[in-house]
Amino acid sequence: MIRKSLAIALVLAGAASLSACNTVRGLGEDIKSVADAGDRVT
Repeated sequence: MIRKSLAIALVLAGAASLSACNTVRGLGEDIKSVADAGDRVT
């Protein structure tokens, strides 16, 4: 039961992330913003 819930959660998270950056340029910008956020933290 827990495995099924985890699998569903991962699929939903993957779908949300793919829809958030639906272009290659958008994906690059998302990756850059995550890297910049990581730099600010460290």
